[in-house]
Amino acid sequence: MNEKNLLDPSDIRVLRVLQRDASMSIADIAREAGMSQTPCWRRIKKLKEQGIIKQITAVIDRESVGLGFIAYSFVKLAVPSRENMETFDKLVHHWPEVVICERITGAVDYLIKVVADDIKAYDDFLRLKLLDNTLVSDVQSRIVVNTVKDTCVLPLREN
Repeated sequence: MNEKNLLDPSDIRVLRVLQRDASMSIADIAREAGMSQTPCWRRIKKLKEQGIIKQITAVIDRESVGLGFIAYSFVKLAVPSRENMETFDKLVHHWPEVVICERITGAVDYLIKVVADDIKAYDDFLRLKLLDNTLVSDVQSRIVVNTVKDTCVLPLREN
């Protein structure tokens, strides 16, 4: 079932406010979403229980904490079998440098976003983790020179 079908306009308004600033009080979220506090709190609780709100977290400026390097790497598995894909899926969860991993179609199997201190740290990740694995046959990297837009805010629309 499509989760979007479960959302009414009030849910969307609450989600928009939370995406902008989840640290706001329930009173402030309710006011901005145009409802009273108790129904707002119940909606947030319901959205969490349904898994629509996956987590509430702080968005950290990566450069402020010394993570000044980003690369997107196209990863090709030696044998793209179901078993190898499941194994690779589990591996990336243990690599903190990988902040996004997408299984994709086409000539490669995965697109990963890697965040590191610098190019040397990325090289270490590439050699000691990614290419040191027999599952991987090829990696092509694209180094980010400038981030133009970086957001986790989804374009929510009311039905």
